[in-house]
Amino acid sequence: AAACACAQALFGHCYGNGLKARGRRRRMGLRRLLLRYYPPGIILEYVQGGEAMTRSIDLLNLRPDTDAIALVEEIQKGEPLITASCKEYVIHLVRRLQEKLEEKDDHKFYLFKVLRAHILPLTNVAFNKSGSRFITGSYDRTCKVWDTTSGEELHMLEGHGNVVYTIAFNNPYGDKIATGSFDKTCKLWSTETGKCYHTFRGHNAEIVCLSFNLQSTLVATGSMDTTAKIWDIEKGEEIVTLSGHSAEIIALSFNTTGDRIITCSFDHTGAVWDVGTGRMLHTLVGHRGEISSAQFNWDCSLIVTASMDKTCMLWNATTGTHITTLTGHSNEILDVCFDYAGQLIATASADGSARVYNAETKECIAKLEGHGGEISKVCFNPRGNRILTASSDKTARLWDVATGQCLQILEGHTDEIFSCAFNYKGDIIITGSKDNTCRIWH
Repeated sequence: AAACACAQALFGHCYGNGLKARGRRRRMGLRRLLLRYYPPGIILEYVQGGEAMTRSIDLLNLRPDTDAIALVEEIQKGEPLITASCKEYVIHLVRRLQEKLEEKDDHKFYLFKVLRAHILPLTNVAFNKSGSRFITGSYDRTCKVWDTTSGEELHMLEGHGNVVYTIAFNNPYGDKIATGSFDKTCKLWSTETGKCYHTFRGHNAEIVCLSFNLQSTLVATGSMDTTAKIWDIEKGEEIVTLSGHSAEIIALSFNTTGDRIITCSFDHTGAVWDVGTGRMLHTLVGHRGEISSAQFNWDCSLIVTASMDKTCMLWNATTGTHITTLTGHSNEILDVCFDYAGQLIATASADGSARVYNAETKECIAKLEGHGGEISKVCFNPRGNRILTASSDKTARLWDVATGQCLQILEGHTDEIFSCAFNYKGDIIITGSKDNTCRIWH
């Protein structure tokens, strides 16, 4: 279902008799096809046994010169829902995706708005999928919801008894917000009304990280009490506690299918857990320093971890085995991420540089050099051809992934920038700084 919210709906012409007959026979009928631009794919909405279902055809290796007809014929061999009556339309969708890949991207960003969000220091900023809303967390114990276009404060989410440290929208939907606090609780809120749905209690120390699953059924919290907890969004109940780390958990992340979660700890290890049972499946041992960040790639085959030991490690997500160590930085690595397709890795370091690695060849393909201070945050735009970095030198920079060239310096903040993000289309940027302002760039 999450994939559908990520997609632009396109109603197909796949309603030929052949499909209906086959649908009755298999009790499976295609309702519609949806296009997903990032990463490239086609979502199938279908009915099976009277129940609405979705599944995706990921086209992560699609290129502008890929033979669309041959590709669709290959898809048909493994996908019974793509019948002869659909073929032409699916070819059309693939070509739409190819056109998107070929679009020129010479967007220059300009400062649109400066917002002084809170009196006390900011802790975090986050966009919803479209970038129409963003949220800010603060030491003032509140989270605020903002309209990006008008700069108007829509809601102040009050109720925490201490610093609101970690915040997130349940993207791609964006109708809920989670806030994690030093008061040891996590709260779930309505984006629309600002009403608090649930307060999740159970941690014995500060909550410092949280994440929704892509399906928006669960939220996970990580705490200084060495545990993570997974909570049911609808029922407002704890599902499971993930116990096994010997030190604080400082980062966590679900995979795209929502059946696995990774936690990172000050104990120098990462852990992969089964979301349904809470069982620890793998311990990722090898780093010689605290793990600062970790992520699954899109197809859930790889995990990347970043560490204070100046390295990143790539792991097989299924077996938990170490694949390779990505070296080159001369200081702590503070952030790491995959691009949407899971084929590139970007790292941000206290040495003032960022690097781009090819996940398949493990080669460093670009060094992003120019910042005058440590880089604490790095992210790809959805297309994967641009990287945004946030630095203690008071600037954010936009880079060309292919060449490593700095395309633009986003200047104006008067203190360290600790947070930056793109919206889903990649045409809006938000930066959050210790100067207590957020800047919106169009």
